Amino acid sequence: MAGLAESGSNPDVELLYNINGLAKDAPRWFDRVMEFVGEYGLLLAMVLLVLWCWWTVRRRGDEGAAASVAGLVWAPLAAGIAVLVNVPIRGFVERPRPFVDHQGLDVLVSGKSDFSFVSDHATLTMAMGVALFVANRKFGLVGIGLALLEGFCRVYMGVHYPTDVVGGFALGTAVALLLSPLAMLLLTPVAKAVERSPRVGWLVRARGAVAVGQEAAIPGARAGASAEERDLAA
Repeated sequence: MAGLAESGSNPDVELLYNINGLAKDAPRWFDRVMEFVGEYGLLLAMVLLVLWCWWTVRRRGDEGAAASVAGLVWAPLAAGIAVLVNVPIRGFVERPRPFVDHQGLDVLVSGKSDFSFVSDHATLTMAMGVALFVANRKFGLVGIGLALLEGFCRVYMGVHYPTDVVGGFALGTAVALLLSPLAMLLLTPVAKAVERSPRVGWLVRARGAVAVGQEAAIPGARAGASAEERDLAA
C-alpha cells in the first residue's frame, strides 16, 4: 500500500492533488470552514442525526419502536468497533500521510503524525450512516450522505488519500452490516425491557404514545368512535 504514495502518476495521487487543489483556489475563510466541518462538524452532525431519529421514533411510538431504538444504539457502537478494528490495520499497512511523500499539498490540519490508511473519520461516519440506515432508511440515507461528504473533506484537507477514504467506507460498512444481526439480537430484548419499565420507558416510547394495532385493545377506540364515546370507554 505504501507504494501507492511513491508515484505521482497513479490515479490515487492525481485525484488527491485535484481535490486538494480546490483548497488552494478557495478563499481562506472557506478553508477554515472545511477544516472545522471535516474535523469536527460532520461527526457532530452525525450524532445529532441519530438523536433526531431517536426522538422521531419514540414520539411515533409504533410496535417497532424497540427494534428501531436498538438499531440506533447500534449505530455509535458500530462506529466504535470499526475504529478499533482499524487500529491493527493501520499498524500493518503503515501508510504515511500524503503530505509526507508529496510536496505542494495545502494541508489544512497540522499535527497529523499517525498513519493514513484507513481514515478513522471515514470509517466512523460510514459505520454510523449504514447502521442508521438499517434502523431507519430515511435518516440512514442522510447519514450516508454525511459520510460521503466527510470523505471528500478529508482529501480536500490534504490529510488522506482517496483510497484511505474508500477503505474507511468499506470497513465501516462491513462492520455495521456484518455485525448488525448479532447486535440486534442482543440489543432488541434490552430495548423491549426498557420500554416496559415505568421509569425509563420514555426512552423507547413517548408517554401517551399508542402503538399501531394496540388501539383495538382499548375499549371504545374503534374506528369512527366519537371523542365522547372514547372518553366514556376509558
